[in-house]
Formats: sequence, structure tokens, C-alpha cells
Amino acid sequence: MRKPTHADAELLLRLYEMRREPELRRARQWFLTDFQPTGWMEIKLRYLSHSDEDRRFRMTTSYWEMVGTLVNRGVLHAELFFDHTGEDIVTWERCKAWVAEARADIRPTYLYQFERLVEAHQAFRAHVNAAYQARKKNGAPASRPRAGSNKPRRARSG
Repeated sequence: MRKPTHADAELLLRLYEMRREPELRRARQWFLTDFQPTGWMEIKLRYLSHSDEDRRFRMTTSYWEMVGTLVNRGVLHAELFFDHTGEDIVTWERCKAWVAEARADIRPTYLYQFERLVEAHQAFRAHVNAAYQARKKNGAPASRPRAGSNKPRRARSG
């Protein structure tokens, strides 16, 4: 995998700023707390009705679909994103029960980028957690500073 760039960091910070925007923040909170549908038909009839709940539903799902697209297409470095959040995984858990019905009703690829994002994120976490546990079991420090990272840099003479 390529090394993260400053452009990746800037995009990650921009996505974080978007998450902090008050309306999206309220939408995400609603989605994770108050939104408790019994299935896609309830969502379609109750929540997709040009109401505040409709807007919150669409804001949340479209935000994560957009993030998934950016990560899955390599526009945003995946591991940089995965290192900083877990909300995508929690949010996807709220979608799993009804997404198959939604795909049958709307289109087969509905929230597909979001699903792929979460699958990759979970695989990343499993790998990182296993590596951490192995290092810990072998008595190695969980993380090591680079050699010489605590030493002041000397100016080169040339």
C-alpha cells in the first residue's frame, strides 16, 4: 500500500470537519440512537417522507457511502482513515438488517461502497490487533520509536 500523503491528511481532516458540522452531527446521533426500524418497508414508508428523519437518514447513509467511495477508490489512504475512527463499523451494523431488502427495492449496489469500506476496516483491525497481541505475547513493546527519534538533529555542513 502506498504511503499516506499530506493530501490524504488534508482530506481526512476535511471529512472530520464535515462530521463536526452540527446538522450532520445531529443526523449521525439520531441514526445511532433513535433510528430503530423493523425493516426496509418501514424505512421506506416512515422515514423516506421528506421529513427531518428522511433528511437525517439520507445525510448519514450518503456521508458514509461517500467516505467509502473515497477510501475504496484510493483517493483517501485506507489505513490512515481506519486508524482514526470506528463509527463506520457501528453505523454499518445498523444497516445490515435491512440493506438486502433496500438493494432489492432500489438497486443492487445501494450502500455498496459503505459495505466494502467496513469489510476492509474490519479486516484491517483484525490484522492490527493480531500483530499487537503477537508483539505483546513475545515481550516486545507495543510500539517502538524510530532509532534516534529522541535525539536532536544536527545540521549538516556542506
